[in-house]
Parts: sequence; C-alpha cells; structure tokens
Amino acid sequence: MAKLAKKKAAKAATKKKAVTGAAKGAAKGAGTAATAALAETALPAGAVKLRAKVKLAKPKAKAALPLPAAIPAGAAAKKATLKAEARHLRPLSVPTTGDIAVLTRLWETIEARRLSGDTTLSHSARLMARGTDKVAQKLGEEAVECVIEAIQGNRRGTVMESADLVYHLLVLWVDAGIRPEEVWAELERREGISGIAEKAARPKGILKAADTTKLP
Repeated sequence: MAKLAKKKAAKAATKKKAVTGAAKGAAKGAGTAATAALAETALPAGAVKLRAKVKLAKPKAKAALPLPAAIPAGAAAKKATLKAEARHLRPLSVPTTGDIAVLTRLWETIEARRLSGDTTLSHSARLMARGTDKVAQKLGEEAVECVIEAIQGNRRGTVMESADLVYHLLVLWVDAGIRPEEVWAELERREGISGIAEKAARPKGILKAADTTKLP
C-alpha cells in the first residue's frame, strides 16, 4: 500500500510540474507579445510605417545575364544594342524613293558577273553556271513568293519579293542574251494599244505551241 501511495504521489507531482511549465511558457509568450506591442506603440508613426514597408518588401529580381565587354552596363547597354540592331537591319528597310535607272545598272552588274565567271564570289555567276533551267526555276520560285505576299496583303513583303523577282528576271535576260533596251522597246511598241487587241493580234501558232491557258 505504501508503494502504491508513493507512486501516485510521484505521478501527481510530475503532472503538476508539467502544468506549471506550460503556464510559465504561455505567460512568457504573452509577455513577449505585450513587450512587442508596447515597443510598437512607443515608436513614432513614421518608424512603424517604415518597418511595415521593410516587412512587405518584394524580393529582388534575379540579376541579368552578363553582357559582352564591348557593350556598357546599365541603360547604355540597351541603347547600344538597339543601335547595333539598326545597323544590321538597315539594308532590309524599304525606301520610299528610287530610280528606275537602277534596273539598267543591275543588268550591267549581272552581265559583268557572267563574264567574270567567278562562281565562288558571285551568286549571279553561280546561278547561270547551273544552266538556263535552274535560272528559270529560281525566277518561278520568286514569282510564287511574290504572289503569296500580295495575296496575304503584306505590302512590305510584296516590295521585298518584287525586288527578288526583278533581280532574277534580269538574270534570265542576261542568261538569254537579252538587253533591257529590247524589253523597253517592246513596251514602247505596246504603249497606247489595247491589251485585248494586242493579244488578239499575236500569232495563234505561238499560243497553241505554248499550250497556254492564261486569260486573254
């Protein structure tokens, strides 16, 4: 009996000790919260706002990738990049003015490339070296690309593809031994003549041999 009473007394003492410790912890926590609240009220209004801002501040953004040494850091880097891009993209811009005499100069340049026969440096010479079939094929491809841009309503793309088309047409002329003046003379001959009348006057044998189905 004495042992049982002793065991019960020890168990009660342990339980009392645990309850006392929990109470002390709660009191300590309450005291800490009270102290923080007291300190908060003791601070000036501006300091309280500043602390709130510091707590709610967003994390800093990740650092940007390092730039090449040739490009300065900061805002100047963006400006330098834009200038570099503009310098490289400038040849692709479509001018609003031009001189039709460029066609004659372009034909003369292509003819000079044909005479030089340097297929390693000249695209025109390389294209003509592959034969008339390839020259005609490239002209057809450029015509299709120009038509696609026009159908899509892409004005700038149509201008760009038209330039490609005219260039390859001139390559075809050079390959066939045709000078621009011959084409200009034919256009002058047709000037003032109805297109319907001009087509009707063409020899029927040519159209039949070509097996054409194009609109009259």
